[in-house]
Amino acid sequence: MIVRLADLTIDLEAHLVLREGEQLGVSGLSFDLLAYLLQQGQRVVSADELIETVWAPAEVNEETVTQRVKLLRQALDDDPRRPRYVRTVRGRGYQLCAPVSEQPEDQEVAQSTSAVGQALAVILIAALLLLGALWWPSAEQVVRSPDANHAEPANHAEIDLLLERARHYGGIGQRDDTLRAIELYRQALVLEPDSVDARLGLSFASSAMMCLHNDDSRRALEAEQLAEAVIAVVPDNAAAYAARAYAADCRGLIVQAMADYRRAVEIDPRGRLDSLSSLAHLLAIRGQLADALAANLKARAGGHDLPLVDLQLAHNLELLGYSAAAETLLRRSFQLYPDSPFIAAAWPAFLFRLGRLGEAQAALSDAQQRPQHPTLWLLAGEMALAEGKTDAAVDAFDRALQLKPESGPAATLWRIYSGQLDPAWADARLNQLSVAIGAGDLWPDNWLEVALLEQARGEYGAALEALDQAREVGYRDRQSLALSPLWRKLREQPGFSAIQERIAQAIAQERERARQVPGLAELLGEGIQ
Repeated sequence: MIVRLADLTIDLEAHLVLREGEQLGVSGLSFDLLAYLLQQGQRVVSADELIETVWAPAEVNEETVTQRVKLLRQALDDDPRRPRYVRTVRGRGYQLCAPVSEQPEDQEVAQSTSAVGQALAVILIAALLLLGALWWPSAEQVVRSPDANHAEPANHAEIDLLLERARHYGGIGQRDDTLRAIELYRQALVLEPDSVDARLGLSFASSAMMCLHNDDSRRALEAEQLAEAVIAVVPDNAAAYAARAYAADCRGLIVQAMADYRRAVEIDPRGRLDSLSSLAHLLAIRGQLADALAANLKARAGGHDLPLVDLQLAHNLELLGYSAAAETLLRRSFQLYPDSPFIAAAWPAFLFRLGRLGEAQAALSDAQQRPQHPTLWLLAGEMALAEGKTDAAVDAFDRALQLKPESGPAATLWRIYSGQLDPAWADARLNQLSVAIGAGDLWPDNWLEVALLEQARGEYGAALEALDQAREVGYRDRQSLALSPLWRKLREQPGFSAIQERIAQAIAQERERARQVPGLAELLGEGIQ
Protein backbone atom coordinates (compact mmCIF):
# COMPACT_ATOMS: atom_id res chain seq x y z
CA MET A 1 0.00 0.00 0.00
CA ILE A 2 1.30 3.44 -0.96
CA VAL A 3 0.15 6.60 0.83
CA ARG A 4 0.86 10.33 0.66
CA LEU A 5 1.64 12.70 3.53
CA ALA A 6 2.15 16.28 2.34
CA ASP A 7 5.02 15.95 -0.19
CA LEU A 8 6.07 12.49 1.02
CA THR A 9 5.32 9.22 -0.73
CA ILE A 10 5.40 6.21 1.61
CA ASP A 11 5.35 2.58 0.47
CA LEU A 12 4.24 0.71 3.58
CA GLU A 13 5.08 -2.74 2.20
CA ALA A 14 8.52 -1.89 0.80
CA HIS A 15 9.39 0.37 3.78
CA LEU A 16 10.19 3.29 1.48
CA VAL A 17 9.85 7.02 2.06
CA LEU A 18 10.43 9.33 -0.90
CA ARG A 19 10.27 13.08 -1.42
CA GLU A 20 10.29 14.31 -5.01
CA GLY A 21 11.68 10.96 -6.12
CA GLU A 22 14.55 10.92 -3.59
CA GLN A 23 14.64 8.15 -1.00
CA LEU A 24 14.91 9.37 2.57
CA GLY A 25 16.77 7.46 5.27
CA VAL A 26 13.72 6.32 7.24
CA SER A 27 14.02 2.69 8.32
CA GLY A 28 13.86 0.35 11.28
CA LEU A 29 11.95 1.70 14.27
CA SER A 30 11.72 5.12 12.66
CA PHE A 31 9.72 3.66 9.79
CA ASP A 32 7.58 1.55 12.14
CA LEU A 33 6.78 4.69 14.14
CA LEU A 34 5.86 6.64 11.02
CA ALA A 35 3.76 3.75 9.70
CA TYR A 36 1.74 3.57 12.92
CA LEU A 37 1.12 7.32 12.92
CA LEU A 38 -0.03 7.11 9.30
CA GLN A 39 -2.56 4.44 10.28
CA GLN A 40 -4.03 6.83 12.89
CA GLY A 41 -4.64 9.70 10.48
CA GLN A 42 -4.52 12.98 12.37
CA ARG A 43 -5.51 11.49 15.71
CA VAL A 44 -3.22 12.45 18.60
CA VAL A 45 -1.28 9.36 19.71
CA SER A 46 0.17 9.18 23.23
CA ALA A 47 3.66 7.97 24.08
CA ASP A 48 2.15 5.10 26.09
CA GLU A 49 0.18 3.93 23.06
CA LEU A 50 3.29 4.04 20.91
CA ILE A 51 5.22 2.01 23.49
CA GLU A 52 2.46 -0.63 23.52
CA THR A 53 2.16 -0.87 19.74
CA VAL A 54 5.47 0.07 18.11
CA TRP A 55 7.92 -1.15 20.76
CA ALA A 56 6.08 -4.14 22.26
CA PRO A 57 7.16 -6.55 23.64
CA ALA A 58 10.30 -4.54 24.46
CA GLU A 59 10.08 -2.47 27.65
CA VAL A 60 11.04 1.16 27.03
CA ASN A 61 10.24 4.51 28.61
CA GLU A 62 8.87 7.78 27.28
CA GLU A 63 12.38 9.15 26.73
CA THR A 64 12.99 6.37 24.20
CA VAL A 65 9.91 7.48 22.28
CA THR A 66 11.05 11.11 22.39
CA GLN A 67 14.46 10.18 21.00
CA ARG A 68 12.93 8.05 18.23
CA VAL A 69 10.62 10.88 17.21
CA LYS A 70 13.68 13.13 17.09
CA LEU A 71 15.46 10.63 14.80
CA LEU A 72 12.39 10.40 12.57
CA ARG A 73 12.25 14.18 12.27
CA GLN A 74 15.93 14.31 11.40
CA ALA A 75 15.46 11.70 8.68
CA LEU A 76 12.50 13.67 7.27
CA ASP A 77 14.31 17.02 7.65
CA ASP A 78 11.34 18.17 9.73
CA ASP A 79 11.88 21.24 11.93
CA PRO A 80 10.10 20.63 15.28
CA ARG A 81 9.56 24.40 15.63
CA ARG A 82 7.79 24.56 12.26
CA PRO A 83 6.79 20.94 11.65
CA ARG A 84 5.50 19.79 8.26
CA TYR A 85 4.95 16.12 9.07
CA VAL A 86 4.86 15.31 12.82
CA ARG A 87 3.98 17.76 15.59
CA THR A 88 4.19 17.38 19.35
CA VAL A 89 0.93 18.03 21.18
CA ARG A 90 2.07 19.15 24.62
CA GLY A 91 0.97 16.80 27.38
CA ARG A 92 -0.87 14.48 24.97
CA GLY A 93 1.50 12.94 22.42
CA TYR A 94 2.15 13.22 18.68
CA GLN A 95 0.03 14.04 15.64
CA LEU A 96 0.51 14.17 11.87
CA CYS A 97 0.45 17.70 10.47
CA ALA A 98 -1.44 16.83 7.28
CA PRO A 99 -4.11 14.36 6.21
CA VAL A 100 -3.03 10.99 4.82
CA SER A 101 -4.22 9.95 1.38
CA GLU A 102 -3.86 6.68 -0.49
CA GLN A 103 -1.93 6.93 -3.75
CA PRO A 104 -3.54 5.38 -6.84
CA GLU A 105 -2.11 1.98 -7.77
CA ASP A 106 -0.80 3.20 -11.13
CA GLN A 107 1.56 5.63 -9.40
CA GLU A 108 3.89 3.06 -7.92
CA VAL A 109 7.14 4.03 -6.30
CA ALA A 110 9.94 3.14 -8.71
CA GLN A 111 12.65 2.61 -6.14
CA SER A 112 14.66 -0.43 -5.09
CA THR A 113 15.85 -1.15 -1.57
CA SER A 114 16.92 -4.76 -1.63
CA ALA A 115 18.89 -7.26 -3.61
CA VAL A 116 15.72 -8.06 -5.55
CA GLY A 117 15.14 -4.36 -6.11
CA GLN A 118 18.62 -4.04 -7.52
CA ALA A 119 17.97 -6.90 -9.90
CA LEU A 120 14.74 -5.27 -11.07
CA ALA A 121 16.17 -1.77 -11.22
CA VAL A 122 17.29 -2.20 -14.83
CA ILE A 123 13.70 -2.86 -15.89
CA LEU A 124 12.36 0.02 -13.81
CA ILE A 125 14.94 2.44 -15.16
CA ALA A 126 14.20 1.39 -18.73
CA ALA A 127 10.55 2.17 -18.15
CA LEU A 128 11.34 5.51 -16.56
CA LEU A 129 13.60 6.41 -19.46
CA LEU A 130 10.64 6.06 -21.79
CA LEU A 131 8.71 8.44 -19.56
CA GLY A 132 11.63 10.81 -19.13
CA ALA A 133 11.15 10.60 -15.39
CA LEU A 134 14.57 9.84 -13.98
CA TRP A 135 15.97 12.30 -11.46
CA TRP A 136 19.28 12.55 -13.35
CA PRO A 137 19.93 12.19 -17.12
CA SER A 138 20.78 8.67 -18.21
CA ALA A 139 23.70 7.68 -20.40
CA GLU A 140 21.32 7.38 -23.35
CA GLN A 141 20.10 10.90 -22.79
CA VAL A 142 23.65 12.21 -22.55
CA VAL A 143 25.08 10.33 -25.51
CA ARG A 144 22.17 10.67 -27.90
CA SER A 145 20.70 14.03 -27.00
CA PRO A 146 18.27 14.93 -29.80
CA ASP A 147 19.66 18.46 -29.84
CA ALA A 148 23.29 17.38 -30.04
CA ASN A 149 23.54 17.74 -33.82
CA HIS A 150 22.19 21.28 -33.62
CA ALA A 151 24.16 22.46 -30.59
CA GLU A 152 26.25 25.59 -30.68
CA PRO A 153 30.03 25.05 -31.09
CA ALA A 154 31.44 23.93 -27.77
CA ASN A 155 33.36 26.43 -25.68
CA HIS A 156 36.39 24.22 -25.01
CA ALA A 157 37.92 26.58 -22.47
CA GLU A 158 34.73 26.50 -20.43
CA ILE A 159 34.46 22.72 -20.74
CA ASP A 160 38.07 22.26 -19.64
CA LEU A 161 37.44 24.48 -16.63
CA LEU A 162 34.32 22.50 -15.68
CA LEU A 163 36.21 19.21 -15.98
CA GLU A 164 39.14 20.53 -13.97
CA ARG A 165 36.87 21.67 -11.14
CA ALA A 166 34.90 18.42 -11.28
CA ARG A 167 38.10 16.40 -10.90
CA HIS A 168 39.13 18.63 -8.03
CA TYR A 169 35.92 18.05 -6.08
CA GLY A 170 35.80 14.37 -6.99
CA GLY A 171 39.34 13.94 -5.69
CA ILE A 172 38.40 15.31 -2.26
CA GLY A 173 36.16 12.31 -1.82
CA GLN A 174 33.56 13.63 0.63
CA ARG A 175 29.87 13.18 -0.18
CA ASP A 176 29.05 16.85 -0.81
CA ASP A 177 32.14 17.27 -2.95
CA THR A 178 31.26 14.21 -5.02
CA LEU A 179 27.80 15.68 -5.63
CA ARG A 180 29.44 18.94 -6.74
CA ALA A 181 31.62 16.95 -9.13
CA ILE A 182 28.56 15.21 -10.57
CA GLU A 183 26.84 18.53 -11.21
CA LEU A 184 29.94 19.94 -12.94
CA TYR A 185 30.28 16.85 -15.15
CA ARG A 186 26.63 17.23 -16.14
CA GLN A 187 27.22 20.87 -17.06
CA ALA A 188 30.15 19.81 -19.24
CA LEU A 189 27.95 17.24 -20.98
CA VAL A 190 25.37 19.90 -21.75
CA LEU A 191 28.09 21.83 -23.59
CA GLU A 192 29.64 18.75 -25.22
CA PRO A 193 27.36 15.69 -25.11
CA ASP A 194 30.01 13.42 -26.67
CA SER A 195 32.80 14.29 -24.21
CA VAL A 196 34.53 11.06 -23.20
CA ASP A 197 36.16 12.73 -20.19
CA ALA A 198 32.85 14.06 -18.91
CA ARG A 199 31.04 10.75 -19.43
CA LEU A 200 33.69 8.74 -17.62
CA GLY A 201 34.12 11.32 -14.88
CA LEU A 202 30.38 11.23 -14.27
CA SER A 203 30.45 7.42 -14.35
CA PHE A 204 33.14 7.17 -11.67
CA ALA A 205 31.49 9.84 -9.51
CA SER A 206 28.06 8.18 -9.76
CA SER A 207 29.49 4.81 -8.72
CA ALA A 208 31.27 6.50 -5.82
CA MET A 209 27.94 7.82 -4.56
CA MET A 210 26.74 4.23 -4.17
CA CYS A 211 29.98 2.54 -3.10
CA LEU A 212 31.41 5.22 -0.81
CA HIS A 213 28.46 7.37 0.21
CA ASN A 214 25.64 4.85 0.66
CA ASP A 215 23.44 6.04 -2.22
CA ASP A 216 21.14 3.63 -4.03
CA SER A 217 21.79 1.31 -6.98
CA ARG A 218 20.46 3.69 -9.64
CA ARG A 219 23.75 5.57 -9.42
CA ALA A 220 25.77 2.49 -10.41
CA LEU A 221 23.33 1.61 -13.17
CA GLU A 222 23.77 5.05 -14.71
CA ALA A 223 27.54 4.72 -14.29
CA GLU A 224 27.51 1.42 -16.18
CA GLN A 225 25.50 2.94 -19.04
CA LEU A 226 27.89 5.86 -19.35
CA ALA A 227 30.93 3.57 -19.49
CA GLU A 228 29.32 1.28 -22.06
CA ALA A 229 28.53 4.27 -24.26
CA VAL A 230 32.24 5.12 -24.35
CA ILE A 231 33.32 1.49 -24.97
CA ALA A 232 30.94 1.35 -27.94
CA VAL A 233 32.79 4.27 -29.54
CA VAL A 234 36.35 3.74 -28.21
CA PRO A 235 36.71 -0.02 -27.55
CA ASP A 236 40.32 0.21 -26.30
CA ASN A 237 39.70 2.91 -23.69
CA ALA A 238 41.15 1.54 -20.44
CA ALA A 239 39.36 4.13 -18.30
CA ALA A 240 36.00 3.07 -19.73
CA TYR A 241 36.60 -0.55 -18.71
CA ALA A 242 37.70 0.65 -15.28
CA ALA A 243 34.51 2.71 -14.96
CA ARG A 244 32.30 -0.20 -16.01
CA ALA A 245 34.17 -2.47 -13.59
CA TYR A 246 33.61 -0.02 -10.73
CA ALA A 247 29.89 0.13 -11.48
CA ALA A 248 29.66 -3.67 -11.47
CA ASP A 249 31.82 -3.84 -8.33
CA CYS A 250 29.42 -1.54 -6.49
CA ARG A 251 26.51 -3.83 -7.39
CA GLY A 252 28.26 -6.98 -6.19
CA LEU A 253 28.85 -8.39 -9.69
CA ILE A 254 32.33 -9.66 -8.85
CA VAL A 255 33.03 -11.81 -11.92
CA GLN A 256 32.02 -9.03 -14.33
CA ALA A 257 34.00 -6.45 -12.36
CA MET A 258 37.14 -8.58 -12.24
CA ALA A 259 37.04 -9.17 -15.99
CA ASP A 260 36.77 -5.44 -16.71
CA TYR A 261 39.46 -4.49 -14.19
CA ARG A 262 41.78 -7.03 -15.84
CA ARG A 263 40.98 -5.62 -19.28
CA ALA A 264 41.75 -2.09 -18.09
CA VAL A 265 45.13 -3.20 -16.74
CA GLU A 266 45.91 -5.10 -19.96
CA ILE A 267 45.27 -1.99 -22.05
CA ASP A 268 47.19 0.39 -19.78
CA PRO A 269 49.35 -1.43 -17.17
CA ARG A 270 51.05 1.70 -15.84
CA GLY A 271 48.11 4.06 -16.02
CA ARG A 272 45.52 1.79 -14.40
CA LEU A 273 47.12 1.00 -11.07
CA ASP A 274 43.76 1.91 -9.56
CA SER A 275 42.18 -0.96 -11.49
CA LEU A 276 44.97 -3.28 -10.34
CA SER A 277 44.26 -2.28 -6.74
CA SER A 278 40.53 -2.84 -7.19
CA LEU A 279 41.22 -6.22 -8.80
CA ALA A 280 43.38 -7.08 -5.78
CA HIS A 281 40.47 -6.28 -3.47
CA LEU A 282 38.13 -8.62 -5.35
CA LEU A 283 40.75 -11.37 -5.52
CA ALA A 284 40.88 -11.26 -1.72
CA ILE A 285 37.08 -11.39 -1.51
CA ARG A 286 37.23 -14.53 -3.66
CA GLY A 287 39.80 -16.10 -1.32
CA GLN A 288 42.73 -15.78 -3.74
CA LEU A 289 44.92 -14.23 -1.08
CA ALA A 290 48.34 -14.78 -2.67
CA ASP A 291 47.21 -13.23 -5.96
CA ALA A 292 45.63 -10.34 -4.05
CA LEU A 293 48.85 -9.80 -2.12
CA ALA A 294 50.91 -9.77 -5.33
CA ALA A 295 48.58 -7.28 -7.01
CA ASN A 296 48.53 -4.98 -3.98
CA LEU A 297 52.33 -5.02 -3.69
CA LYS A 298 52.63 -4.18 -7.38
CA ALA A 299 50.16 -1.30 -7.03
CA ARG A 300 52.00 -0.09 -3.92
CA ALA A 301 55.34 -0.17 -5.73
CA GLY A 302 53.78 1.92 -8.49
CA GLY A 303 52.77 4.56 -5.94
CA HIS A 304 49.00 4.10 -6.16
CA ASP A 305 46.79 5.52 -3.38
CA LEU A 306 48.85 4.38 -0.39
CA PRO A 307 46.03 4.53 2.22
CA LEU A 308 43.78 2.23 0.17
CA VAL A 309 46.55 -0.20 -0.80
CA ASP A 310 47.88 -0.39 2.75
CA LEU A 311 44.39 -1.12 4.05
CA GLN A 312 44.01 -3.97 1.56
CA LEU A 313 47.52 -5.23 2.27
CA ALA A 314 46.77 -5.28 5.98
CA HIS A 315 43.70 -7.43 5.39
CA ASN A 316 45.69 -9.82 3.15
CA LEU A 317 48.43 -10.12 5.76
CA GLU A 318 45.97 -10.67 8.61
CA LEU A 319 44.17 -13.50 6.80
CA LEU A 320 47.49 -15.09 5.82
CA GLY A 321 48.59 -15.10 9.46
CA TYR A 322 50.96 -12.12 9.50
CA SER A 323 49.04 -10.25 12.21
CA ALA A 324 51.96 -8.16 13.48
CA ALA A 325 52.65 -6.75 10.02
CA ALA A 326 48.94 -6.10 9.51
CA GLU A 327 48.77 -4.24 12.83
CA THR A 328 51.69 -2.01 11.87
CA LEU A 329 49.97 -0.98 8.64
CA LEU A 330 46.54 -0.44 10.19
CA ARG A 331 47.76 1.47 13.23
CA ARG A 332 49.71 3.87 11.02
CA SER A 333 46.83 4.29 8.57
CA PHE A 334 44.37 5.03 11.39
CA GLN A 335 46.73 7.73 12.64
CA LEU A 336 47.57 9.31 9.27
CA TYR A 337 44.22 9.18 7.44
CA PRO A 338 41.44 10.27 9.82
CA ASP A 339 39.14 11.20 6.91
CA SER A 340 38.79 7.63 5.57
CA PRO A 341 35.58 5.88 6.73
CA PHE A 342 37.01 2.52 5.67
CA ILE A 343 40.17 2.87 7.75
CA ALA A 344 38.06 4.20 10.63
CA ALA A 345 36.08 0.94 10.65
CA ALA A 346 39.01 -1.38 9.88
CA TRP A 347 41.25 -0.58 12.88
CA PRO A 348 38.78 -1.30 15.73
CA ALA A 349 37.50 -4.35 13.79
CA PHE A 350 41.04 -5.73 13.61
CA LEU A 351 41.54 -5.27 17.35
CA PHE A 352 38.16 -6.88 18.05
CA ARG A 353 39.07 -9.94 15.96
CA LEU A 354 42.24 -10.32 18.03
CA GLY A 355 40.16 -10.30 21.23
CA ARG A 356 41.67 -7.01 22.46
CA LEU A 357 38.30 -5.65 23.50
CA GLY A 358 39.46 -2.68 25.57
CA GLU A 359 41.65 -1.34 22.78
CA ALA A 360 38.93 -2.06 20.25
CA GLN A 361 36.38 -0.08 22.27
CA ALA A 362 38.72 2.91 22.55
CA ALA A 363 39.43 2.79 18.81
CA LEU A 364 35.70 2.50 18.09
CA SER A 365 34.94 5.58 20.17
CA ASP A 366 37.56 7.49 18.20
CA ALA A 367 36.28 6.15 14.87
CA GLN A 368 32.72 7.26 15.67
CA GLN A 369 33.94 10.87 15.61
CA ARG A 370 35.18 10.44 12.02
CA PRO A 371 33.41 10.04 8.65
CA GLN A 372 31.30 6.93 9.04
CA HIS A 373 30.54 3.89 6.91
CA PRO A 374 27.68 1.55 7.88
CA THR A 375 30.19 -1.21 8.67
CA LEU A 376 31.40 0.86 11.62
CA TRP A 377 27.99 0.61 13.27
CA LEU A 378 27.64 -3.07 12.41
CA LEU A 379 30.93 -3.53 14.26
CA ALA A 380 29.61 -1.44 17.16
CA GLY A 381 26.61 -3.75 17.34
CA GLU A 382 28.81 -6.85 17.40
CA MET A 383 30.95 -5.39 20.15
CA ALA A 384 27.89 -4.49 22.20
CA LEU A 385 26.60 -8.06 21.87
CA ALA A 386 29.98 -9.35 23.03
CA GLU A 387 29.44 -7.34 26.23
CA GLY A 388 25.86 -8.55 26.62
CA LYS A 389 24.38 -5.14 25.75
CA THR A 390 21.57 -6.14 23.39
CA ASP A 391 19.77 -2.78 23.49
CA ALA A 392 22.95 -0.95 22.53
CA ALA A 393 23.52 -3.47 19.73
CA VAL A 394 20.03 -2.88 18.35
CA ASP A 395 20.62 0.88 18.38
CA ALA A 396 23.93 0.39 16.55
CA PHE A 397 22.36 -1.82 13.89
CA ASP A 398 19.66 0.82 13.48
CA ARG A 399 22.35 3.48 12.97
CA ALA A 400 23.90 1.34 10.23
CA LEU A 401 20.48 1.06 8.62
CA GLN A 402 19.95 4.81 8.83
CA LEU A 403 23.26 5.37 7.02
CA LYS A 404 22.38 2.92 4.26
CA PRO A 405 18.68 2.01 4.07
CA GLU A 406 19.45 -0.52 1.31
CA SER A 407 21.72 -2.50 3.64
CA GLY A 408 20.34 -6.01 3.95
CA PRO A 409 22.68 -7.15 6.75
CA ALA A 410 21.82 -4.13 8.90
CA ALA A 411 18.10 -4.75 8.52
CA THR A 412 18.54 -8.46 9.23
CA LEU A 413 20.64 -7.92 12.34
CA TRP A 414 18.31 -5.22 13.63
CA ARG A 415 15.30 -7.51 13.29
CA ILE A 416 17.05 -10.53 14.80
CA TYR A 417 18.25 -8.74 17.93
CA SER A 418 15.22 -6.49 18.41
CA GLY A 419 12.99 -9.57 18.41
CA GLN A 420 11.15 -8.49 15.26
CA LEU A 421 12.24 -11.19 12.81
CA ASP A 422 8.81 -12.39 11.72
CA PRO A 423 8.68 -15.49 9.46
CA ALA A 424 7.19 -13.65 6.47
CA TRP A 425 9.94 -11.04 6.46
CA ALA A 426 12.65 -13.69 6.84
CA ASP A 427 11.21 -15.73 3.95
CA ALA A 428 11.06 -12.64 1.75
CA ARG A 429 14.63 -11.65 2.58
CA LEU A 430 15.94 -15.16 1.92
CA ASN A 431 14.19 -15.10 -1.44
CA GLN A 432 15.75 -11.72 -2.24
CA LEU A 433 19.20 -13.05 -1.43
CA SER A 434 18.58 -16.12 -3.58
CA VAL A 435 17.60 -13.91 -6.51
CA ALA A 436 20.66 -11.69 -6.01
CA ILE A 437 23.02 -14.67 -5.91
CA GLY A 438 21.37 -16.13 -8.99
CA ALA A 439 21.82 -12.80 -10.79
CA GLY A 440 25.58 -12.85 -10.20
CA ASP A 441 26.03 -11.12 -6.84
CA LEU A 442 28.66 -13.54 -5.53
CA TRP A 443 29.84 -11.66 -2.46
CA PRO A 444 30.31 -14.05 0.48
CA ASP A 445 28.33 -11.56 2.58
CA ASN A 446 25.14 -12.76 0.88
CA TRP A 447 25.69 -16.31 2.10
CA LEU A 448 26.70 -15.05 5.53
CA GLU A 449 23.40 -13.20 5.79
CA VAL A 450 21.54 -16.36 4.76
CA ALA A 451 23.40 -18.21 7.52
CA LEU A 452 22.45 -15.55 10.09
CA LEU A 453 18.78 -15.74 9.12
CA GLU A 454 18.70 -19.54 9.21
CA GLN A 455 20.53 -19.58 12.55
CA ALA A 456 17.98 -17.12 13.97
CA ARG A 457 15.14 -19.38 12.77
CA GLY A 458 16.76 -22.42 14.39
CA GLU A 459 17.48 -24.03 11.03
CA TYR A 460 21.06 -24.90 11.92
CA GLY A 461 21.61 -27.36 9.08
CA ALA A 462 20.63 -24.75 6.50
CA ALA A 463 22.75 -22.17 8.31
CA LEU A 464 25.82 -24.41 8.15
CA GLU A 465 25.21 -25.07 4.45
CA ALA A 466 25.05 -21.32 3.81
CA LEU A 467 28.21 -20.74 5.82
CA ASP A 468 30.00 -23.39 3.79
CA GLN A 469 28.79 -21.69 0.60
CA ALA A 470 30.34 -18.46 1.88
CA ARG A 471 33.59 -20.38 2.28
CA GLU A 472 33.20 -21.82 -1.21
CA VAL A 473 32.96 -18.37 -2.81
CA GLY A 474 35.92 -16.99 -0.88
CA TYR A 475 35.17 -16.23 2.78
CA ARG A 476 38.35 -16.74 4.83
CA ASP A 477 37.85 -14.87 8.12
CA ARG A 478 38.33 -17.68 10.66
CA GLN A 479 38.84 -15.24 13.53
CA SER A 480 35.42 -13.66 13.09
CA LEU A 481 33.74 -17.06 13.00
CA ALA A 482 35.60 -18.10 16.14
CA LEU A 483 35.00 -14.95 18.20
CA SER A 484 31.99 -13.00 16.93
CA PRO A 485 28.84 -13.24 19.07
CA LEU A 486 26.86 -13.36 15.82
CA TRP A 487 27.81 -17.04 15.41
CA ARG A 488 27.42 -18.10 19.04
CA LYS A 489 24.65 -20.66 18.43
CA LEU A 490 26.17 -22.04 15.25
CA ARG A 491 29.52 -22.68 16.94
CA GLU A 492 27.73 -25.24 19.12
CA GLN A 493 26.51 -27.24 16.13
CA PRO A 494 28.18 -30.36 14.68
CA GLY A 495 29.74 -29.42 11.38
CA PHE A 496 30.89 -25.93 12.34
CA SER A 497 34.43 -27.04 13.18
CA ALA A 498 34.66 -28.85 9.84
CA ILE A 499 33.95 -25.59 8.00
CA GLN A 500 36.60 -23.85 10.08
CA GLU A 501 39.07 -26.59 9.19
CA ARG A 502 38.33 -26.26 5.46
CA ILE A 503 38.95 -22.52 5.72
CA ALA A 504 42.22 -23.21 7.55
CA GLN A 505 43.33 -25.58 4.79
CA ALA A 506 42.56 -23.00 2.11
CA ILE A 507 44.52 -20.34 3.99
CA ALA A 508 47.49 -22.69 4.43
CA GLN A 509 47.59 -23.24 0.67
CA GLU A 510 47.44 -19.50 0.01
CA ARG A 511 50.13 -18.83 2.61
CA GLU A 512 52.44 -21.29 0.88
CA ARG A 513 51.84 -19.54 -2.44
CA ALA A 514 52.27 -16.12 -0.82
CA ARG A 515 55.81 -16.99 0.27
CA GLN A 516 56.78 -16.84 -3.41
CA VAL A 517 55.27 -13.38 -3.98
CA PRO A 518 57.99 -10.84 -4.85
CA GLY A 519 58.24 -8.15 -2.19
CA LEU A 520 56.66 -9.99 0.74
CA ALA A 521 59.93 -10.84 2.46
CA GLU A 522 61.13 -7.26 2.13
CA LEU A 523 57.81 -5.96 3.45
CA LEU A 524 57.99 -8.16 6.54
CA GLY A 525 61.73 -7.81 7.06
CA GLU A 526 61.79 -4.02 6.91
CA GLY A 527 58.95 -3.53 9.34
CA ILE A 528 56.84 -2.21 6.45
CA GLN A 529 58.16 1.02 5.05
